[in-house]
Amino acid sequence: MRWLLAGLVALLLVLQYRLWIAEGSLAEKHRLEQQVREQGEVNASLRERNAVLEREVLELQSGNESVEQRAREQLGLIREGEVFYQFVEDGKGSGAGASAKPERTP
Repeated sequence: MRWLLAGLVALLLVLQYRLWIAEGSLAEKHRLEQQVREQGEVNASLRERNAVLEREVLELQSGNESVEQRAREQLGLIREGEVFYQFVEDGKGSGAGASAKPERTP
């Protein structure tokens, strides 16, 4: 009877060890669930970024308007016959004495 009781206690300890500490334990399950949630958030942000990039590609493929807009904004290009105005602030920090320099392009 003592051997049976000792065997059952040993079995209980082994099962408790596996439940709380060993591979496949509740702690590991919780850690893996947390990793899945974090990766899901990363995936969602990447899906949004991909959607934005896809819209930009479709706009660039659809016509010249978006290409022209990008050239103006990112490269500072202007059309022939247009006048480019660049406002330069005074180094004194007053802001009120800002001068405008018109530049003509050939």
